[in-house]
Amino acid sequence: MSDQLSRVPPQDVRTVTCVGAGVIGGGWVAYFLSRGYRVVAWDPAEDAEARLRHLVGTAWTALTDLGLAPGASPDSPFDNLTVVPDLTDACAQADFVQESAPEDLELKRTLLADIDAATPEHVVISSSTSGYGMSEMQVRCAHPERTVVGHPFNPPYLIPLVEVVGGTATSPEVVAWTSDFFRHAGKSVITMDSEVPGFIANRLQEALWREALHMVAEGEATVEQIDLSITDGPGLRWAIQGPMLTFHLAGGQGGMAHMLDHFGPSLLSPWTRLTAPELTPELRDAVVDGCEREAGGRSVDDLVAERDRGVIAILRALGRV
Repeated sequence: MSDQLSRVPPQDVRTVTCVGAGVIGGGWVAYFLSRGYRVVAWDPAEDAEARLRHLVGTAWTALTDLGLAPGASPDSPFDNLTVVPDLTDACAQADFVQESAPEDLELKRTLLADIDAATPEHVVISSSTSGYGMSEMQVRCAHPERTVVGHPFNPPYLIPLVEVVGGTATSPEVVAWTSDFFRHAGKSVITMDSEVPGFIANRLQEALWREALHMVAEGEATVEQIDLSITDGPGLRWAIQGPMLTFHLAGGQGGMAHMLDHFGPSLLSPWTRLTAPELTPELRDAVVDGCEREAGGRSVDDLVAERDRGVIAILRALGRV
């Protein structure tokens, strides 16, 4: 109870510590900086700071275009960023911690325990894990009640969604606090009622990803055809209404009831293969080569800029900025 009473209210968080500064962690750093927070970052890699500054600098153009929050520096994203070499120092300064280490369960367990030991007891510790449940990861923490999943989507500095869910030892108050914090920080939040492996969005993405790999492996579709089928097909509808409302409209005036009654029997048709295909060297090479062809000489930085401009345009068109 004392930890709860001394916890900073979500709207009063000023310093966010980001542990891990890769693609996801660095994306979080850029986002929090754009929202006016002071960010303290830690990553054990020797070139972590250089990579982080490159990522933040690349993202800042899009974030400035989207609109910076009061307190963010319009001239330099690095004014409110401190990169420190010591994890204990980084955690000691935090009002909130976002961990974004690689998806390795043993690493997550050890790192979260280290973060827990170094962070003031009233501070919430959130993990960006994309698949592990907090119940699996919090087992070595002395204070597991303040550990929670805050699962973002790449790039975290642009995609609004965060899925929040606690583990078996997580306090319900911490789940509620974390959801409130992310909403105050400008995120769209799903507060999950219970842990599900892969959460919600990743499970749906995974089904599509597996079917795409099957089609490439069987020579049924190319990488370019698969991407075009989504960007110029269902993806346009999904940016406005999700798959459930999309199928609701497919039922015409009868809505989902007509859709299920009319097309329900086709659910038994063996269209999809939800088991993962074997990732053979041939399949790997086909996917890699297809992506290179589709990129058409555009660098990763070029593609990131193109993606970011498109996401901002969609957000603006939908009135979600």
